[in-house]
Amino acid sequence: MNQFNRLKIIIQGAVQGVGFRPFIYRLARELNLKGWVNNSAAGVFIEVEGSETNLKKFLSRIDKEKPPISQINSLETTWLEPVNYTNFEIRHSSGGEKTAIVLPDLATCPDCLQEIFDPHNRRYLYPFTNCTNCGPRYTIIEELPYDRPHTTMKNFTMCESCQAEYENPLDRRFHAQPNACPVCGPRLQLWDKKGEILGNDNDALNLSINALKKGQIIALKGLGGFQLIVNAKNRESVQQLRKRKHRPHKPFALMNSSLEKIKSYCEVNDIEAQLLSSPQAPIVLLKRKSKTPLDDLSPNIAPNNPYLGVMLPSSPLHHLLLHKIDFPLVATSGNIASEPICIDEKEALKRLENIADLFLVHNRPILRPVDDSVVRVIAGREMIIRRARGYAPFPITINTQQKDNNYPNILAVGGHLKNTVAILKNNQVFISQHIGDLSTAEALKSFNQVMESLKGLYDFEPEIIVCDAHPDYVSSQYAKSQNLPVITVQHHYAHLLSCLANTPLLNTNCNLDAPVLGITWDGTGYGNDNTIWGGEFLLVDNNQYERIAHFRTFKLPGGDQAVKDPRRIAISILFEVLGDNNSLKLPFLETVSSKELNLIKQMLARNLNTPLTSSVGRLFDAVAAMIGICENISFEGQGAMALEYAINDLKTDEIYPYQITGLTYPFVIDWQLIIESIIEDILQKTSHQEIAAKFHNTLVEIIIDIAQKSQQKNIILTGGCFQNKYLSERTIFRLKQEKLTPFWHHNIPPNDGGIALGQIIAGILEKK
Repeated sequence: MNQFNRLKIIIQGAVQGVGFRPFIYRLARELNLKGWVNNSAAGVFIEVEGSETNLKKFLSRIDKEKPPISQINSLETTWLEPVNYTNFEIRHSSGGEKTAIVLPDLATCPDCLQEIFDPHNRRYLYPFTNCTNCGPRYTIIEELPYDRPHTTMKNFTMCESCQAEYENPLDRRFHAQPNACPVCGPRLQLWDKKGEILGNDNDALNLSINALKKGQIIALKGLGGFQLIVNAKNRESVQQLRKRKHRPHKPFALMNSSLEKIKSYCEVNDIEAQLLSSPQAPIVLLKRKSKTPLDDLSPNIAPNNPYLGVMLPSSPLHHLLLHKIDFPLVATSGNIASEPICIDEKEALKRLENIADLFLVHNRPILRPVDDSVVRVIAGREMIIRRARGYAPFPITINTQQKDNNYPNILAVGGHLKNTVAILKNNQVFISQHIGDLSTAEALKSFNQVMESLKGLYDFEPEIIVCDAHPDYVSSQYAKSQNLPVITVQHHYAHLLSCLANTPLLNTNCNLDAPVLGITWDGTGYGNDNTIWGGEFLLVDNNQYERIAHFRTFKLPGGDQAVKDPRRIAISILFEVLGDNNSLKLPFLETVSSKELNLIKQMLARNLNTPLTSSVGRLFDAVAAMIGICENISFEGQGAMALEYAINDLKTDEIYPYQITGLTYPFVIDWQLIIESIIEDILQKTSHQEIAAKFHNTLVEIIIDIAQKSQQKNIILTGGCFQNKYLSERTIFRLKQEKLTPFWHHNIPPNDGGIALGQIIAGILEKK
């Protein structure tokens, strides 16, 4: 006779707001099991009883058949004596310690999409349609557990039909917290610049479509904040958006209605297609086709760039807009350059009044700003460049196999550029959405709000704060003002640890099984020797690092001014290679006035405001300026991008000569022979394409050379320079060719967006 038992199950992970409880309800009913399921602040709790055979089937099917957007991090079981439950029910949520995972905001699912275009459906053309498989999550939740009274939907009382769906365990809208319809849910309005209402609901939508056809710029309130949208084919309108937004060169994102339309002007492989169509629906960087039927796209969308950042509609409102127009939209962040995006319509009227002509708004409050995520496929897998909508605040799990390992509550405040913050609670690192550069008052305000929001969501009180070693970063200054123990972490070590956290090399004891070599290349980071690092080779062993190699330092005349004007860096490097040689006539020097040239040379000769750097990012800038493809910088990484894109499709294995000096650590990579050879190529009128390719190839061979000198097998590639597809893919190929094992970023950005995670890992190691 099959024994009758009771099973207690605690499931932690992404199991709330994804239809997990109705899934458990249906599964239990199918297997004739009795008991209950509920949400708690920690996860999903289940008590179920029945025959031992059916209970074992129940357990085995949970992981196999769980809702597709859910994720189980841990499943604990306890066998108990039966208490003779008479039915299976879904109980009300309970409290407790807040460790449940809040899901990111997800793109419209196929079922909801079908409903909004069905004239016979009650949600026909309704722009706030959602269910348990899609819609807002992180942007509307105030506290755990994830229930409607804890969201910004609490003021919308459901009508009878919506309430019936919400209470029916067999309906896909069972406990869908943003559930709504045209009768009871949020409404759409179109405003002019003064906030006067021009239209409501479908009228607002149609007026917006007409405005887009006329070339007007619309500020649209989306899932996580405002976007600025405009007809991507209207050259004058796109240029006007650049002018008003103070964004002269940085690429705009493009939104089109279908994958087929995107494929008509971009090359799309299977992984890229999957990313575009995924519930995360990020912006994906795609290679333009050389000849396309959409050559009439404004060239100002992505000037001098062979890639386009493209996305599919992520909300019903976007789908409805694009359904009625025959052109793609520019869809860029609703902000002025360097500021965070707007989330409130009144705030948007003030901050965007000089950019937008009209405001398409709604009355569903957004609790926290979340920008669009950006992804690029490198070496056959996705690399997140900006982690926001669709991904944040999904956690990284640390040391999952040690249940009794008590980590302290650690807050990491990230860096200065591309800032994110993170908290460590138990063994989960919750990383915020992309905040941005902390260079304006609005950005600093957002930094504080996002941090307090993340702490509040998880009832989190930090015991330790970790920050960048740079004393002038506002994030570091914040950390030191909090009256808590502070751990400072060298910038490039944090980069390395952020990549390590996502590899099998960091084992379940948060230790390394073997040493690793980290190649950490970016634009800037405060070094232990008070210079600016950025071309680093760090050997990590026994949870400590050693700088075993770096690029020869050079001067940045004017400091930050040189970062904005890479011609200064090029002049600095030429000055070191050739001295004060006025006979050299490189074309880029013609764009520098004799007065400015003499001033720069005096600064270099007298060491006046000329900080030293070993940065590969700045070396990219110098070469880009020398060959005349990037003279001024209006956004971070512009010079490096120009140099990468200059290669185009050239295939060559040629390299420049270089020298590595020193007999012991740290080796110094001397770039003098590289620069001398580039000068020779410029004078011989070698193409930009060939110079760029040879420069990249040389950097790759330097990596191979140092890796072999270090005698390490496991090689980490991290830092902003490894967003470069050519550099990363060639490095990965060559490392594998040399029987070495490369590791590179996947779901955490290699740029400063990953610094907070690295700081958390450093904090754990410090306290072990």
